[in-house]
Amino acid sequence: MSSLVVAERTQVADDVVALTLRHPENRPLPEWRPGAHIDLLLDDDLVRTYSLCGDPADRASWRIGVLRTVDSRGGSALVHDKLHVDTRVRVRGPRNTFALRPARRYLFVAGGIGITPILPMVAAAAAAGADWRLLYGGRSHSSMAFLDELAPYGDPVAVRPQDRHGLLDLDGFLGEPDDRTLVYCCGPEPLLAAVERRCRVWPAGTLQVERFRVQEQQAPAGDHPFEVVCSQSGVTVQVAPGDSVLQAVRAAGVSALSSCAEGICGTCETEVLEGVPDHRDSVLGEEERASGETMMICVSRARTPRLVLDL
Repeated sequence: MSSLVVAERTQVADDVVALTLRHPENRPLPEWRPGAHIDLLLDDDLVRTYSLCGDPADRASWRIGVLRTVDSRGGSALVHDKLHVDTRVRVRGPRNTFALRPARRYLFVAGGIGITPILPMVAAAAAAGADWRLLYGGRSHSSMAFLDELAPYGDPVAVRPQDRHGLLDLDGFLGEPDDRTLVYCCGPEPLLAAVERRCRVWPAGTLQVERFRVQEQQAPAGDHPFEVVCSQSGVTVQVAPGDSVLQAVRAAGVSALSSCAEGICGTCETEVLEGVPDHRDSVLGEEERASGETMMICVSRARTPRLVLDL
């Protein structure tokens, strides 16, 4: 965890500010790759995750874009109202659960503030000489952030504010399945769900998404009690119905990182050494869930009476 200072603050769209963070002693910041995000520890019990949207080659600063949301639980409002130039903020990370994999061709789809993780992906794809296109939607032109940075790319970028163009033409943009192409999408849940429906016929692993909100889950296996063995610490706990693994292990004195406590940020991802998890997160893909190698202990439970975790 580091204490960083807000070096710059810029209004980049309606209700969106970009914050540039630096080390107070100008030390280099940890490396990161497109798709990475950081946690802002805004209060003792208020942690929020934001995608890095600057230049990974710039070790002197990190940049995030933050939308003030109408239904904010306090995070975005605090960022907008309290984090000004020279304000210090505690930061954890970076982590990456949305990494850009090598491909010959990319299709990027962004909705609203979902442009933030996509922005450095576009730059990386362009720098690598890959074939790529971006479809970027928002409520209105004035609500869409970083348009000035996207403009120099020209034709590969399609900016489609809804008040002028209606809903995004996903069928026309995605086209036919192609095993050379990777699809990356970030934005509101209706957009993610629409892209996921269209990509079901594409090769497995083609689509990568990052969510801001909890994905609606299928009926879970049930909230039966189960045992968790923490292999590193040698502690064994019982997880009762209604409790999370995270709550149970912390109550037993076992250290475990977390941020959102909703299964959307990936902070609490933990290796599963034995047993079968009941996945209830919105981070892992189908192949990752099927492997059972890791789980998000803030929301996921167990399908077996016992789990052994790398804690």
